[in-house]
Amino acid sequence: MTGTPLRVGLVGYGLAGSVFHAPLIAATQGLTLDTVVTSNPERQTQARAEYPDVRVAASADELWARADELDLIVVASPNKTHVPLATAALEAGLPVVVDKPVAGTAAEARALAELAEKRGLLLSVFQNRRWDNDFLTLRRLIADGELGEVYRFESRFERWRPQLKGGWRESGDPAEIGGLLYDLGSHVVDQALVLFGPVTSVYAEADVRREGAQADDDTFLALTHASGVRSHLYVSATTAQLGPRFRVLGSKAGYVKHGLDPQEAALRDGSRPGASGAEWGAEPEELWGRLGAGESPVTGGGSPVPTLPGDYPAYYAAVARALHADGTNPVTAQEAAAALDVLEAARRSAAEKVTVTL
Repeated sequence: MTGTPLRVGLVGYGLAGSVFHAPLIAATQGLTLDTVVTSNPERQTQARAEYPDVRVAASADELWARADELDLIVVASPNKTHVPLATAALEAGLPVVVDKPVAGTAAEARALAELAEKRGLLLSVFQNRRWDNDFLTLRRLIADGELGEVYRFESRFERWRPQLKGGWRESGDPAEIGGLLYDLGSHVVDQALVLFGPVTSVYAEADVRREGAQADDDTFLALTHASGVRSHLYVSATTAQLGPRFRVLGSKAGYVKHGLDPQEAALRDGSRPGASGAEWGAEPEELWGRLGAGESPVTGGGSPVPTLPGDYPAYYAAVARALHADGTNPVTAQEAAAALDVLEAARRSAAEKVTVTL
């Protein structure tokens, strides 16, 4: 990709902004991190230390005032601010990337998509876990027919965090759009839709397990896809013994994979794509999943399947190409709205103890 790098304004420098977006933007050819927006003095200092050439602003209004100096806005602020900030950016004539969930409702997501289309601007949603190592491997196995006809998809994003961390993600205020259903649930639902297509019915259980907790921290979803596949999805902060990340059962074979993609841990530890000789997103052989039939992988059943390297950098590389009119939007707001349809149905199912038809 040639020419002047596209200048990016990043709104928010908490976990999402500092650990995911800023490093990936900085590592992407054709993009440059121009401005970080945060009102927190410690985070301002952190941003300047990590990116000496970056400009720091205390308010997103400073971005709109110089919209002609920027080429892309990335919204990585708390969930409740996603819609107003994305709207302001689009109205200022700027393409936007929004962290998941793009909105609290599917209707809001579709309204944003309509505004972006009307303005002729890119609106993309950061669903980075489409580029997890295990997910890329599973997509390849399905595409190659290794599983046969898939019957059941089990996906777990589980943690053991018995103590509350505090903050808006654990708030019970609906305006905050907190809780695991909309946090980790956004990932597992998106992956299920990518793999198996639209959903016709949703059943969910959402519990608040930890003392003092206000938002759901132990949630299960059962989805029936129009294709006939059934997805069972688990997101939890209260899992004392973690289950497999994926257990996928088909007419020919099953695939079982434990452990999380290593990219988040690497980014948290300060590693950066392309900064060392090690292959980004790779994992050791002992963590590979197993493919087989008739016996548990725990007792040696099946054969190890080399895990493809995870590739979060691919997301922003695709965004850069789309902005240069050399590629397509990697994750559209309409796709995100379809996932929100499922999340809203799950919230209703759990509250009313019913199965919801879409």
